[in-house]
Amino acid sequence: MDMKKTLFTILTAITTMTSGFSTAIAAEASDRIVAVVGNEIILKSEIDERELMVHSQFPDARKDPELRKRLLENLVDQKVLFTKAKIDSVKVDDSAINAMVTERFASIRAGFPSSRDMEARFGKPISRIKQDLRDDLREQQMVDNLRRKHMKEVNVTYEEVMEFYRREKESLPMVPETVSVSQIIKYPLFSDVAKRDALSRIKGVQARIQSGEDFAALAGSMSDDPGSRALGGDLGFVQKGELVPSFEAAAYALKPGQISAPVETRFGYHIIQTLEKEGNSVHVRHILAMFDRTQRDVAKTIDLLKGVRIEILAGKTTFAAMAETYSDDPMSAKLGGLIKAGGAGGSMFELSSLKPELQKIISMLRKAGDVSVPEQIAPEKGDPFVAMFQLNSRTEAHRLTPEHDFTKLEEMAADEKRKQLFTTWLAQLKKVVQIRIMP
Repeated sequence: MDMKKTLFTILTAITTMTSGFSTAIAAEASDRIVAVVGNEIILKSEIDERELMVHSQFPDARKDPELRKRLLENLVDQKVLFTKAKIDSVKVDDSAINAMVTERFASIRAGFPSSRDMEARFGKPISRIKQDLRDDLREQQMVDNLRRKHMKEVNVTYEEVMEFYRREKESLPMVPETVSVSQIIKYPLFSDVAKRDALSRIKGVQARIQSGEDFAALAGSMSDDPGSRALGGDLGFVQKGELVPSFEAAAYALKPGQISAPVETRFGYHIIQTLEKEGNSVHVRHILAMFDRTQRDVAKTIDLLKGVRIEILAGKTTFAAMAETYSDDPMSAKLGGLIKAGGAGGSMFELSSLKPELQKIISMLRKAGDVSVPEQIAPEKGDPFVAMFQLNSRTEAHRLTPEHDFTKLEEMAADEKRKQLFTTWLAQLKKVVQIRIMP
């Protein structure tokens, strides 16, 4: 895209960012009205301000002789739409505008050494600058709401999508390679010695509770969980699915007030007390005897998942079933190991968005159903873990096509149609709103 096209696409954004600063440059004697749109005026200082903004971001724009003309045209369009929005009594969210004023002012203020410098540059006090911002953002919100209201019912037919594709297919963007992947994450198993030691400690705590000692007091002095120890082991209300499976199963099996026998998780052994239940949440407290973190058996963990992989490839079980049984990642485990893109929504995500070590592993899986060999992964943050992955599907990098990307093409065709309808509508508005451009 050449510089002129780039500038053209940002002019509307520049108008939004700086409209309301019509007097942002000091009210100089040389300022004058350059256009009147209905009851709205456009000052020379507004054009100057927008030109300054464009020049600061795109120095080559200084060579563009048409820049000021296009800036004025965009401002005229803005005022025409604002006039229509006032006629239609378009409503806005004042609390949202106040929040935007705060954010926008902070961004502008960051560009000046001091508030005094900022006031000198704009020729007005901070309070007036904020008020101009508020008036501007209110105007822009009215225009945006009017536009959304007028364009919300725009739909496209299948024939319109295909016509858009035929017309634009040579310039359509490339879609990067995407994959759908499932995982089994297993934190290294602890040695038998580490387990025996933690179990011995938690049984000692259990005996003291059974002899009548206070649960909260014991949690404060004996628990290895630093997050809840100071609260007497209290974890508060926890939604179903947020706890590791064995802990959650034990907590929900208890009646309010009941205390569990020792429960093993990947962290250690727990004594759990359920305090309250409300729908899909439970209020619990616990005491943890943590496993000695220096006594992990990575080789044993890899061997465990190798055995799981053999059973999957032999058709004796499925990857999803084994993920639910073995994976230490509760979010993906309850989905049969499926990794959700961005934590929600669909399961297809760009291969390039993964960390390099994961890209390398998944790139070696060429067809759906392939399962990687288990291996240890050491993340930048958090504990090392052993993982294996299954490729569910792969879409190679390609230019947008109806066969693979109809929904995206439909969105693009609808967007183009909205732009065309908006241009027609704006032209009609200009016929009924008085516009006067000064010589």
